[in-house]
Amino acid sequence: MGPLRTTDQLTRQFEAHRGHLQAVAYRMLGSLSEAEDAVQEAWLRFNRTDTSDVENLGGWLTTVVSRVALDMLRSRSLRPEAFLDTHVPDPIVILPGTGGPGAGDPEREAMVTDDVGIALDVVLETLAPPERVAFVLHDMFGVPFDAVAEIVGRTPDATRKLASRARQRVQGAAPVPDKNVNRQRKAVDAFFAAAREGDFDALVAVLDPDVVLRSDAGVGRPATLLVRGASTVAGQALTTRPRGTVHPVLVNGGAGVVVLVEGRVVTISAFTVVDGTIVQIDVLQDPDRLAALPLPPGLYPR
Repeated sequence: MGPLRTTDQLTRQFEAHRGHLQAVAYRMLGSLSEAEDAVQEAWLRFNRTDTSDVENLGGWLTTVVSRVALDMLRSRSLRPEAFLDTHVPDPIVILPGTGGPGAGDPEREAMVTDDVGIALDVVLETLAPPERVAFVLHDMFGVPFDAVAEIVGRTPDATRKLASRARQRVQGAAPVPDKNVNRQRKAVDAFFAAAREGDFDALVAVLDPDVVLRSDAGVGRPATLLVRGASTVAGQALTTRPRGTVHPVLVNGGAGVVVLVEGRVVTISAFTVVDGTIVQIDVLQDPDRLAALPLPPGLYPR
């Protein structure tokens, strides 16, 4: 038994790792609220465990939060197959011009990077829980396979195979966005300009021929849909031109928009832009989830 630790000491030790733990949990779960729950559970377990002999506290905490997240993934109620195709993970919204990817918030800086857009998070949602955990921990956070194997309850070789399968799925399905956010924004601005003007040809020109539009309004709501192809997506854009005010934002580090109607967020859209054309549009318009998201205060009119 190590020396008695004060609450302040415990808090300082844990808070030093909170941003990293939040990032791990968010990548595993795709939900900000569930990630917070996982981190809170990790704090409770840390608080009641003697870790005085733990040499690598960050690694120990990562293992704890990963196991909690894996249990949460496994216990999620099964969603209808169609909903899996249209589910949009919780977006992280930052106002442009406020700094780096996390806009000065250490926890958000850990969760958002310039080269990991929401398109990757969408693909992660399709992975089996052990595959997702193995891929996130090893490929995104550099955790050795021996450590990952203990978390997922497999041998190191079996864990390598899990991560390999996940990697193949990700590489085959998650487009890598342009690094230049200004170039992304140019394509998004052209998309909305064409939609406002009702210019079908201009819309098609800014869309990749195989573009995918995913709209998540919540289970059972009619606005939930999956649309593929430039002509079809352009037609959808013309028939559902946004009401309200369109605000440019960064969504998970890439170009996106938030639409406000009478001061209320009605949609958050993330655009994946590759070589100057839009290859994927992910729209969250589930009112329940939108109301629960933490959004930057400067987004709202005064």
